[in-house]
Amino acid sequence: MNRPADADPAGGAAPAARRPPGRPTADESVRSETILRVALHAFATYGYEGVSVRMLNRELGGSHSLVNQRFGSKAALWRAAADYGFGRITRDLAEVFDPTITDPLEQLHRWIQRFLELSAQHPELVGLVNLEGREDSPRLAYLYDTYIATAMSRVGLLLRHLAETGRIRPIPLRTFYFLVIHGGAASHTLVGLAQRFDPTSPLAPGEVEENAALVADLIIAGLRLPPGRDQSRKESS
Repeated sequence: MNRPADADPAGGAAPAARRPPGRPTADESVRSETILRVALHAFATYGYEGVSVRMLNRELGGSHSLVNQRFGSKAALWRAAADYGFGRITRDLAEVFDPTITDPLEQLHRWIQRFLELSAQHPELVGLVNLEGREDSPRLAYLYDTYIATAMSRVGLLLRHLAETGRIRPIPLRTFYFLVIHGGAASHTLVGLAQRFDPTSPLAPGEVEENAALVADLIIAGLRLPPGRDQSRKESS
């Protein structure tokens, strides 16, 4: 656990520090949330190796020691930035599962649509996974074990139930994941390419909701089995 900034280095609680009178320093005026937001965008754009602490300090308008004083190291900052971004979207996705909805296929449609809407609000998250997912690493393991596997486990159970009850064709969770997260949400991270097809921004008001609903409709339509088809296939086999 990181030691609070005002902790006594010897291990005891430090007395409340009094800031000298006058205006706050440049470092004091930078909120930790701002640092995390800027860092997350930088890591998702340039990759871990392409980001330097010096670059972040300069962009934040702080001293050369701002990031290290707050977070200790670039590695610690990367993890804090990942927690900041993925913690929010994980909580939002968990709320998608509505106990009042009795149709699991409707639950699946709702999850797909909501994920795509959230990815448009936070395109840096899919961007970060795109970069870290190119090769295995401790950072990828952290993202997968802490957030991706957790978020997708419930979806995997839903897919398995729908396939076993003959509502949809069986689909591996990996296939579903890449179809939705890195297929349906691609226009939110590849905005320049998306606007080559259509100059309207995929992040424009109304465009996000329309695209999310369309992609969810298409995926559900592709997975859905007509009533009785699953049973007829079993009888003919």
